Amino acid sequence: MTAEYQVHGAVAVITLNNPPVNGMGLVTRTAAVKGIQQALADDAVKAIVITGAGKAFSGGADIKEFNTPAALAEPSLHTFIATAESSTKPVVAAIHTVCMGGGLELSLGCHYRVALPGAQIALPEVKLGLLPGAGGTQRLPRVLGLEPALNMIVSGNPVPSEKLPALFDQIFAADADIVQSAVAFAEKIADVRPLPKVRDRKVDYPNHEAFLQFSRNTVKAMSGPFPAPLECVETVAASVTMKFEDGMKFERERFLHLIQTTESKSLRHAFFSERTASKVPDVPADTPVRSIKSAAVIGAGMMGGGIAMNFLNAGIPVKLLETRQEALDKGIATIRKNYESSLKKGKLTQEKLDQRMGLLTSTLSYDDIGQADIVVEAVFEEMGVKEAVFRKLDEVMKPGAILATNTSTLDVDKIAAFTKRPQDVIGTHFFSPANVMKLLEIVRGKQTGKDVLATALALSKKLKKTGVVSGVCDGFIGNRMIEQYSRQAGFLLEEGALPEQVDKAAEKFGFAMGPFRMGDLAGNDIGWAIRKRRYVEKPEITYSKTADLLCEMGRYGQKTGGGWYDYKAGDRKAYPNEQVNAMIVQHSADLGITRRKISDEEIVERLVYSLVNEGALILEEGIALRASDIDMVYLTGYGFPLYRGGPMFYADTVGLPNVLAAINKYAKGHQGQAWKPAPLLLKLAAEGKLLNS
Repeated sequence: MTAEYQVHGAVAVITLNNPPVNGMGLVTRTAAVKGIQQALADDAVKAIVITGAGKAFSGGADIKEFNTPAALAEPSLHTFIATAESSTKPVVAAIHTVCMGGGLELSLGCHYRVALPGAQIALPEVKLGLLPGAGGTQRLPRVLGLEPALNMIVSGNPVPSEKLPALFDQIFAADADIVQSAVAFAEKIADVRPLPKVRDRKVDYPNHEAFLQFSRNTVKAMSGPFPAPLECVETVAASVTMKFEDGMKFERERFLHLIQTTESKSLRHAFFSERTASKVPDVPADTPVRSIKSAAVIGAGMMGGGIAMNFLNAGIPVKLLETRQEALDKGIATIRKNYESSLKKGKLTQEKLDQRMGLLTSTLSYDDIGQADIVVEAVFEEMGVKEAVFRKLDEVMKPGAILATNTSTLDVDKIAAFTKRPQDVIGTHFFSPANVMKLLEIVRGKQTGKDVLATALALSKKLKKTGVVSGVCDGFIGNRMIEQYSRQAGFLLEEGALPEQVDKAAEKFGFAMGPFRMGDLAGNDIGWAIRKRRYVEKPEITYSKTADLLCEMGRYGQKTGGGWYDYKAGDRKAYPNEQVNAMIVQHSADLGITRRKISDEEIVERLVYSLVNEGALILEEGIALRASDIDMVYLTGYGFPLYRGGPMFYADTVGLPNVLAAINKYAKGHQGQAWKPAPLLLKLAAEGKLLNS
């Protein structure tokens, strides 16, 4: 958590030491500034080297201090950089492995920079809706030049050190010792005067006005609702058009503006929420995990094949099991086709394709999968089918194997009860297409072992998924909430809207896809099957019958060439269908409802607040551990707009009293019984608190 001070001959070495990436928190900054002052006071010291311990020079600001007084306390990052820059003895930044954000800004304030090849260099602040706030937009263009600096700052993407020769005074051999090499370099330049300062350089770019205008136009077209990329262009432009000090003031002003924007708050909320999701209060970080060196997947359909690909991508061998050879062959062919598509797009090499396919074997016999460390079933969503599979798995799987179900709605405790080892059973709800979607809902049963849960969370990271823990209930977090969203979408049709208007309003709000296009993609027959079960199990819950009537027309969605919309071969664009729209209008008449004009604002409020209200119930019941987990489910699995931070964060932004006022208004309308405010929402609104507190 500090910075270490050592002297090597005539060179003082200050080593940032705040694992894992040497974030420059207050304690670290304080120790580093003291180190520079100590070196300046020692006549025997002729030069100073700043480096980082472990596997980073510095990843930048300490994220644990975000939104706390420590982030701005003195010595601030600005003060630390100014102390290095104003040193009367040369300061050398010795960079290795990771140098990002404030770490790169610190190095730009040093007089010299040396590095090992392969170090990842970046100013990634734009990905949090911000811009570099400690001189990065003013100093980097002075070193790299206007165009490459602008590209790095606007994209936020890392660049290997060897591809940035202009940034470094020397790049050492890959096997060099960074400290020894930097000390030797510092000894050579110890007496060079005047000390070179990046701030004294000029940005020389002929016809910069035209380039900057082109950049503004390009970035504006690509950045959508996010203001930070365009602000990055403007602050980088200041490095050309303003004096250094004026550019620094302008950068600070724009940084402080961006940090208050909802878009940046949403991105930072998502950043922290993703890291928090893997923390379960009663499962400590040191909980032992089971070794997962091999996997089996039951079912070679679209979902099973996608799940298998996740394991293959992570280098884990997979046995794919089906009941019929034809289905098995089709599933393997689809996996190969997906990989070949990635090969054609340049996202995969032939070597990687062969390697992944080489990890895949297939079988028609349960006896062949018994030694797998984890088995994931991806069979039809019906309890009787799941029961048959899990009774068989209980017979054949080795002791200690994890038995995972990919159910999207069914009772995981009931499924676990089909075995004699309920502690080994867990829900792993992948989202379609499973090889693409980032979300993995990890469903913890009443008897799921803590080591099994810890293993599933660790596995989600290995599979490059965002794992979010859910308790057991009908639909878990995501599908339980989306049911209320879909119910409101159906009621809107009965009252006067048509699918195209509802979808356009949702998409204008920022959803990747509106509810009816989403239904067509997923398959309307899946929702139909769930509703049929609900009609028996929960007859008190009402649904619009329009979706049932659609399915009775044989319109299941894209897979049948038509659902709420028509689709053409090779074209995923949704074309409104006159018959479907006529059916919707007729259904309103049959119900005795006079159709009315519905505003886009009402559509969005009803869709989004239905998610919020159900999310508050889920939170109150302990199905979700925290509101931010619900947000992660919706950001990574349901296409909720990232710049709005998730449904629960959005509700906090709007204000819970405003959300409740809208819910109470809609409770007086058609199917108002669907709008009973969640007690938690009432309580937090009355206390002036937030869902994400």
